[in-house]
Amino acid sequence: MKPIKLKTNISSLKGEIAIPGDKSISHRSIMFGAIANGKTTVSNFLLGEDCLSTIDCFRKLGVMIDRDEEKVIIYGNGLEGLHEPQEILDVGNSGTTIRLLLGILAGRAFHNVLIGDESIGKRPMTRVTKPLQQMGATIHGRRNGEYTPLSIQGGDLKSIEYELPVASAQVKSSILFAGIQANGITTVIEPAKTRDHTERMIRKFGGHIEVDGLTLRISGNQHLVGTDIHVPGDISSAAFFLVAGAIVQDSEIILRNVGLNPTRTGILDVMERMGADLTIINKQDSFEPYGDIRIKTSSLKGITIEGNLIPRLIDEIPIIALLATQAEGVTVIKDAEELKVKETNRIDTVVAELKKLGANIEPTDDGMIIRGKTTLTGGNVSSHGDHRIGMMLAISAAICKADVFLEKEESIYVSYPSFFEHLHLLS
Repeated sequence: MKPIKLKTNISSLKGEIAIPGDKSISHRSIMFGAIANGKTTVSNFLLGEDCLSTIDCFRKLGVMIDRDEEKVIIYGNGLEGLHEPQEILDVGNSGTTIRLLLGILAGRAFHNVLIGDESIGKRPMTRVTKPLQQMGATIHGRRNGEYTPLSIQGGDLKSIEYELPVASAQVKSSILFAGIQANGITTVIEPAKTRDHTERMIRKFGGHIEVDGLTLRISGNQHLVGTDIHVPGDISSAAFFLVAGAIVQDSEIILRNVGLNPTRTGILDVMERMGADLTIINKQDSFEPYGDIRIKTSSLKGITIEGNLIPRLIDEIPIIALLATQAEGVTVIKDAEELKVKETNRIDTVVAELKKLGANIEPTDDGMIIRGKTTLTGGNVSSHGDHRIGMMLAISAAICKADVFLEKEESIYVSYPSFFEHLHLLS
């Protein structure tokens, strides 16, 4: 496809938008609804390509799922309602789908083959397949199960105690899905707190999980019951407009219905430390808290971002890097090696693409160093098929003084189909 010309040198951003549904919660709502007994109704579901891949996989596994523009309805028949698919399960670009689905399939006594797109084919899977094999699943794939295509034969699972080598909500969730089906109590120990959507949803569907600091325990042979789920707006999607509101001159934006789960709000902590003029309003306590956020043009300063904060904002680091280009002083991002195994190597890709626009940014082994405040110019850039890189570059263009052309903008629709519509509405 031809590169598209992005909107540049925006004079101000004004107004309000409703952020589309959280991708992580949308995925999990389908998965839990599929393995629960009874009807689950999901409102504000994210109709992005990744989440639609999850729906497609569970339909192939025999689950009846209806959807329209307003809601998704899953008619679950418990774990026993899943059946061996006649087709290969294609997860598209969705790492969440394949890793969590493996945990569910590990306890099902039938054969499955899972594939994804070119990006999925490069993402490491042994972090998930290793503990699932210890629990009793038979899994094969390229390079001893490191890469797709993967085949999995599930069956009777035994409980394990597993210490995660990396702070990963996907790996944790996959083991918990297997643990629900295992004999005994499965224990997962995290090196740092990661997003807890799976734990919250287990309780929402009537299950039981014990959380003691970084240690989680789940008993097997649990039976879940269908429920109603409201999906709050995705804070990872909101992050792009939070940064836009802070760095575009003469701006004031209100973002409606943003998820405020404390395991996901690292972006808010960082922006406040950098001096952003940010206010949370209308906060609602629910099984997943949410509220509205007001952001205004801000004077920013560089900071160091590291340690236990990283898992709470790992998906927001590309847009934080842009934010740092507009802050006075030096911003250092550390302890973010996990960026290397996302949809792209996000350390190298963020640095390379922002440099094309004139940013003073350098990669490190575990992050990057950004020196600001920098005037961005223009140039030809690419998302490299990574939705978060694509959106970061579109927001970058808003403060560029010359033309910016973006290749592979279609990747943005994976998680935020209305992104360009919302940007146009505010500008």
